[in-house]
Amino acid sequence: MRFTLNVDHVATLRNARGEQQPDPVTFALMAEQFGVDGVVVHLREDRRHVNERDVRLLREMITTKLDLEMAAVDDIIDIACDVLATLVPEKRQELTTEGGLNVIDNVDQLKSAIERLHEAGILVSLFVEPDIEQIDASAGIEADMIEIHTGNYANAETEEEMFEELDRIRLAARHAKKLGLSVNAGHGLNYNNITDFLVVDDIDEVSIGQAVIARSVFVGLEKAVKEMRELINNR
Repeated sequence: MRFTLNVDHVATLRNARGEQQPDPVTFALMAEQFGVDGVVVHLREDRRHVNERDVRLLREMITTKLDLEMAAVDDIIDIACDVLATLVPEKRQELTTEGGLNVIDNVDQLKSAIERLHEAGILVSLFVEPDIEQIDASAGIEADMIEIHTGNYANAETEEEMFEELDRIRLAARHAKKLGLSVNAGHGLNYNNITDFLVVDDIDEVSIGQAVIARSVFVGLEKAVKEMRELINNR
């Protein structure tokens, strides 16, 4: 299972006082050296954390994989060059992405975005709930992969709820693989809940951000990355 690191929170810290540090690009390059398999950033319409400068530098300098999370809107699509794009729902008032795309109700918009990104040679992932119908719709508009929203699993209040959600994710991932989709997963995964999550065999890659960034404040980035890498490798 591959491990990609979302560095949005580093950009949030930089922007809090309008400074140039900490630089999310430098942080991402260090994370690569310490063992992550790729870097994820979410270029939002309001540019609340990463900006065009960050995306362009990351595109030039990242040697593993750059995954740009983005809304399916024209100005962001124009910026998304030579990266893997993950289309996500976006609300101005949300603190972080709250759930998966409603692919079924937005087929035309998403299909158009996918076609434009494919013309530029960009692989496209759709961020969806572990829902069979949404996954079928994703395959129907020729997405290359899906990223399963794991927020409900991460936020489960009881062990019963957690394992129910884990079963939903397992079935969804298996179904997606049968349709020929690659399967990633992310949202709310951390050092505590990743262990149980690793029983899902059909997940190719996990995207983790806040937990690793927060851990790095206490132990440093190298140790934070290596601790998560070790947990994933010991599945």
